[in-house]
Amino acid sequence: MRDVVGLALIFGGLFFVLVSALGLVRFPDFYTRSHALGKSDTLGTILVLGGLAVYGGLTLSSLKLLLILIFVGLGNPTATHALTRAALRSRHEIWSRREGGKKE
Repeated sequence: MRDVVGLALIFGGLFFVLVSALGLVRFPDFYTRSHALGKSDTLGTILVLGGLAVYGGLTLSSLKLLLILIFVGLGNPTATHALTRAALRSRHEIWSRREGGKKE
């Protein structure tokens, strides 16, 4: 049962990491890309690390994975917020369809 739960968490996390990579390639500007990465990349990483900890059982490695999970959960959203705030303060332009987007 532990293996099934661990693998389900790992595959769920891989799905969210894939979605964030797709958002990085697909979205047009820095702000929308950082939004796509900030949410789904954090969740994907947390699910993968949690799945590896569950799959590994109660060991020292699992404790280390859970500590990394906590640091990623705190640091990744904070870093995303700091980067987007710095871009906004430096007046990085927001993409709009009228100004420079694809022509229909």
